[in-house]
Amino acid sequence: MARQGRSTDWGFPRWRGYGSSRETVNVRLCDRAGCDQPGNCPAPKSPNSPDRWYFCTAHAAEYNAGWNYFEGLDKEEAERREQAERGEASGFRQAAWAEWGGSGDGTRSRDELRALEVLELEPDADFEAVKKAWRAKAKLVHPDVRPGDEAAAKEFQRLQVSYEVLRAAEERRTWKG
Repeated sequence: MARQGRSTDWGFPRWRGYGSSRETVNVRLCDRAGCDQPGNCPAPKSPNSPDRWYFCTAHAAEYNAGWNYFEGLDKEEAERREQAERGEASGFRQAAWAEWGGSGDGTRSRDELRALEVLELEPDADFEAVKKAWRAKAKLVHPDVRPGDEAAAKEFQRLQVSYEVLRAAEERRTWKG
């Protein structure tokens, strides 16, 4: 009987991580000739075909760059397929709670974005642009310029509140650093 040799694998937790084993794992290589990366991105060989190529990430991006999924379909069929795709992949679309902000870099609150809309400015406008827009719009609807005009008074109040929201946010930003 052969004598058991000494093992360097002493088990948990010294030499290997969770779920690791000593067995070999089958790795599918990229189907692009000469590539030795793992091919874990399936791509159709031709439209409406169940056969697939398996590319690495770089070659899958190259393959998909010229691919038109809706080529050869009429408009109604393309829309029907797109709806079916969206229905199947609905978990991958942007979450509804993240869509309120619109554009911008994410540093502004919802109230700030609304105030910028009132002043008709872009979401990434700086405070100097805010002051300039507020002054220009406030001059047009100021109660001293248009006395007795209720619509102008309400518009001036909207502009004033918007400016105050943005001024307070700017003070917080400068105070926090």
